[in-house]
Amino acid sequence: MPSAINPNPHISIVIPVYFGRDTLDELTERICQVMKQLEKTFEIILVDDGSPDDSWEKIEELAQEDGFIKGIKLSRNFGQHYAITAGLDQAKGDWVVVMDCDLQDSPEEISWLYQKAMEGYDVVVGKRVDRKDHFWRKFGSKLFYRTLSYLTGSEQDETIANFGIYHHRVIQEVIGMRESIRYFPTMIKWVGFRQISIPVAHQSNQNRKSTYHTKKLFNLALDIMLAYSDKPIRLTVKLGVGVALTGFLFALYTLIRYWQGEIIVAGYASLIISIWVLAGVLLITLGVVGLYVGKTFEGVKNRPIYIIEKKTYGQGVEKGL
Repeated sequence: MPSAINPNPHISIVIPVYFGRDTLDELTERICQVMKQLEKTFEIILVDDGSPDDSWEKIEELAQEDGFIKGIKLSRNFGQHYAITAGLDQAKGDWVVVMDCDLQDSPEEISWLYQKAMEGYDVVVGKRVDRKDHFWRKFGSKLFYRTLSYLTGSEQDETIANFGIYHHRVIQEVIGMRESIRYFPTMIKWVGFRQISIPVAHQSNQNRKSTYHTKKLFNLALDIMLAYSDKPIRLTVKLGVGVALTGFLFALYTLIRYWQGEIIVAGYASLIISIWVLAGVLLITLGVVGLYVGKTFEGVKNRPIYIIEKKTYGQGVEKGL
């Protein structure tokens, strides 16, 4: 028989799951050992984000064995940060831990995060000082966050991801933000409260490829940029002013040469270059504005952030609405 469900756990651990079947046994076992040492009541919320492997079957199995494990299955792959939102909406703990399922976030670090939070912090996030990813993964991540920092106008640290512990009042503010574009670290930073980062161990994962390939990272960066900054539009305005000023100077230069009798027939090359440059600037400007209009259109649809297909709490399966 599974252990009884605690309706008021002290700590909720939210874990988005994608290709997690092979890691969930070890992950949940290590979390349980940490919680036993802390002597705190807890719940583990595993959110299957449309994983194409048998992750949901494993979640159901674990939930049947232990009542403190809860499972949520989304109707399709919505994305990591949407799965986190689904877990946060169900979390009941005074404190909420968010971590990945691939064991690169070490469960043993939860103790240090919690102890630091007890010093009076509302948010304690893990800073991966020695990342175990391969070179190109770390390089791409650094480039991604540097670009993101510039475009959003706020500092983004490539060593900080989702892993951390958060007070329930912080989480309540985050889940109250129901915009269609979700990026958990930025939302945490935006709500404020007393925050700190501490160094945590980052484990290698040789048996599992990252699901964040170049195209997905680019789309994520684009979404975050459009959701949290108007800097791209400002940049296009500056670009337009720069091109207009260059065009004015070129026109003035051409007139002076004409008045001096240096130009008899207007140059074909200068005409073609001007047309292509101006056309390119116009297309870029229209494209940026179009992206913002498109994201606004998505927002006014007011669609649900995610859809739950079913839940499991160790006492059977409940169909989602």
